[in-house]
Amino acid sequence: MKTKVISMIGKEGKEISLPKQFSEEFRPDLIKKAVIAIQSHKRQPHGTDPEAGKKNSAYLTKRRKKYKTTYDKGQARTPRKVMTKRGLHFYFVGAFVPNTVGGRTAHPPKASKIWDLKMNIKERRKAIRSAIAATMDLDRIKKRGHKVESKVLDAKMEDLSKTKDVEKMLKAVGYQKELERLEVKKIRAGKGKNRGRPHRIKKGPLFVVSKTCPLVKAAKNLQGMDVCLVSKLNAELLAPGTDAGRVTIWSEKAIEIMGKENLFCWKWKKKQKWKYWSIL
Repeated sequence: MKTKVISMIGKEGKEISLPKQFSEEFRPDLIKKAVIAIQSHKRQPHGTDPEAGKKNSAYLTKRRKKYKTTYDKGQARTPRKVMTKRGLHFYFVGAFVPNTVGGRTAHPPKASKIWDLKMNIKERRKAIRSAIAATMDLDRIKKRGHKVESKVLDAKMEDLSKTKDVEKMLKAVGYQKELERLEVKKIRAGKGKNRGRPHRIKKGPLFVVSKTCPLVKAAKNLQGMDVCLVSKLNAELLAPGTDAGRVTIWSEKAIEIMGKENLFCWKWKKKQKWKYWSIL
C-alpha cells in the first residue's frame, strides 16, 4: 500500500510505501475485546462494609423451640434485638437478616471483586494492527461519521507549538469540515448532566507522532482530538467505543519508525528502561 506525504500547506509531496501493519485483515471481534479490556482497567472497585448490618447483638438461632414463647402470637421467628426497654418491658425489633430494617444486604457488591480483564499478547497486537489498517479504509471512516480521510503529513508537523497554528494547518490540509463537525455539542441524556459531563463530545482526528514534541500540548486544546506516540498506540485510541476507522493524521517519522522497528508484530519487543540495580 502506498500513499503521498502532504506538506503543511496542503501540497502533495513524495510517495511512500506504508508498512505491513496497514495491510492487516479487519478483525472487529479482537478490536472490541481489546477496547473493553482497556476500559476495564479504568474501573474503580467498590463495595460495602463487610460488617454492615452485623454490628448488633441480635439473637440468632435455628432451633424451633427457642421461639416457643412466640407461638400463636403472629410473630415471625426472625433474629431480634432490644430497641427500647421500660422496666421489665422490652421492645424487640428485627435485626441482622436481610428482610429487616437495618439488617445486612443480601448479596452486596464486594470490593474484592477483580474487574480487570486480561488479553493474550498476540491477540492484543493483532487487534492494534487491525485498527491501524482500518484508519486507511475510507468506507469505515465514513461509517464513523467523519467527513475526511486519514493522511500522512510532513514531519514538520511535530514542531508546531501553538494551537492556532495547528488549527491553521488542519484547514490548509482540508480538515475544515471535520473542525465544523466537532463544534456541534449535544446535551447528554440521563444523569450524567448532573455529574460534570453535560455535553457529548465527538471524537476527532488522532495525531500519531514519533516522539514527545510541542504538538502534544498544542493539540490538547482542540476539542475531540488526541495525540499519541506511535510506540504507545492502543486499540481504544484507534477505535473509540469499539468502532474502528478513526481519522488519523500520521507523521512521516512515525510511519518510518513503525516500519523500521516492526511495531506491534509478533517479533517486536517493547524497550525497557535500564535500572541501576540491573547492571550491578
